[in-house]
Amino acid sequence: MRYSSGGLRTVGGRCVYAGQRRRHGARRTRPGAPPRDHEEQTIDTGPGEHLDQPLPEAVRQRVVEAAAGVIGALRPDEIPAPLRRVARFEPRRRARLAATLIAAQLEDDGGFRERVADVVRESEPVLSEAVGSGSVPPAADPVTVAALAYLLRPPGWPDRVETARRELERSAAAAEEAKVAREVAELREQVAAAKATRSEEVEKLRAELRELRAESAELRKRLHEARGKAKREHARAEELDRRLGEERAAASVATASAEAELRRLRSRLSHAEAAAESARRAAREGRNVDEARLRVLLDALTDAAKGLRDEIALPPGITRPADSVGGITPSRPGHRTLPGRALADSDPALLDQLLTLPQVHLIVDGYNVTKTGYGDLPLADQRSRLVSGLGVLHAQTKAEVTVVFDGAELNAPVAVQAPRGVRVLFSEPGQTADELIGHLVRAEPSGRAVVVISSDQEVCDSARRADARPAPSALLLRRLGRT
Repeated sequence: MRYSSGGLRTVGGRCVYAGQRRRHGARRTRPGAPPRDHEEQTIDTGPGEHLDQPLPEAVRQRVVEAAAGVIGALRPDEIPAPLRRVARFEPRRRARLAATLIAAQLEDDGGFRERVADVVRESEPVLSEAVGSGSVPPAADPVTVAALAYLLRPPGWPDRVETARRELERSAAAAEEAKVAREVAELREQVAAAKATRSEEVEKLRAELRELRAESAELRKRLHEARGKAKREHARAEELDRRLGEERAAASVATASAEAELRRLRSRLSHAEAAAESARRAAREGRNVDEARLRVLLDALTDAAKGLRDEIALPPGITRPADSVGGITPSRPGHRTLPGRALADSDPALLDQLLTLPQVHLIVDGYNVTKTGYGDLPLADQRSRLVSGLGVLHAQTKAEVTVVFDGAELNAPVAVQAPRGVRVLFSEPGQTADELIGHLVRAEPSGRAVVVISSDQEVCDSARRADARPAPSALLLRRLGRT
């Protein structure tokens, strides 16, 4: 029976390696190898020979390294398919990463194994001949002999591998025995040294023990004396502690009494200081408010008297004979009565007439005016537009102008650039703009002309009760429209 597998033929139980032909009939020749003198080389493998156990690890590693070196020298079509993906690796890396694949291919692929055997035979010709003839030198490396026997497969090659296994096991056992013997010798030396050291340490410890016993006796004596002294000192300390407790109790009572008296005096002092400060603040505020009211009233009266004198051309300092005659004269309107009482609130001339009064104070309900005239704008734009218009109005009339906005409409404090002559106020938290307008009206002195601009009926009624003249927001919007 004949069959061919990658250049390997089997004839009657003998493996015959036939040199492969290159393309166009050329014979394959490895680089650097001499030409073959014959076409076939016969190796007797022995029928049915195989290993009962796996290759020893050292033999397997030697065989894999040899095969890894051969793979790099083969043409791509000569490399077995499972090993082609590692053929581009460096031999040592190939042997490390593909050791299992290479070993399996050597076991299953006789042609690949034969190629590896050819290379090994050329690198070790003498030893390969000895392995093939069965006369292996006693000094030969058993791992190398087993690797050659596995690759060349001469008759009885499993025995060569088993012999190498036994040699390796015997060498390992001998090395282990030698290692154990060295460790035993080292341990014996250590034990002897430990015994010598222990004898010295025992003598040293005995001497130290005698010294410690003498020192312990001395310490016991001192301890007895110290205990007696401590007992006496403890009794004395207890007596002192008792006296100190009594003195502390007395001092605590005295301290508590003194602290109570001090708190009472401090409370009286704080009340007195608060009362004095309140009195000073009230006097100062009252004086400042009264002075401010008096000054404003004086300016209003001065301007009113000047206007009246100019209007009626009254000569100063002239007394008529009829002035000395008594009689009943008709009552005159109060000093807070403003012109324009006879005019309707919707009369366009009302606001113009009120703004001609001397020292007039114009108080504007801000959001009531802006939401009446341009409520579709954002609040910031409403405020800016109204304040700008009031600045122009002040420049034209010289009237004191105060515009009040409700602080509850704001999410946070805002900065408003007020023009000259215009006072901008926001109500405080918990206070409405209507309440702030009422405070402003009541803060003015009796006799000053005050005009409140608002379409809120409640604000208008409150202004009338305080002798101020209310005017609707539409009049101010019409007046600002003309500026």
